[in-house]
Amino acid sequence: QVQLVESGGGLVQAGGSLRLSCAASGRTFSINAMGWYRQAPGKQREVVAAITSGGRTNYAGSVKGRFTISRDNVKNTVYLQMNSLKPEDTATYYCAADTVHMNGPASLNTNTYDYWGQGTQVTVSS
Repeated sequence: QVQLVESGGGLVQAGGSLRLSCAASGRTFSINAMGWYRQAPGKQREVVAAITSGGRTNYAGSVKGRFTISRDNVKNTVYLQMNSLKPEDTATYYCAADTVHMNGPASLNTNTYDYWGQGTQVTVSS
């Protein structure tokens, strides 16, 4: 089992920045890629950023150039630095881990991930 706990969400004005953190515990040695996805009311779930265990990254077009994903494999923590935030970034953000695909890619497919956190709310005001 893997447990994921997110932190760092909040309310920010458009153009501002937030940094989300996700701490993993449990069978962390089994984690391959990790990702951040978001879901807003009435909208489809979207993986916005992903990172492999080796540090390769991938971003959704909606956040490329504004968001940066990183991970600290010693601390078993993944981060999402979000800059130039827009009202449309408002959503609950979830951390996800893939323990199935060894050396798998930084996938933007939600079906890749088999563990998720409880989420942290990000609200961007205009």
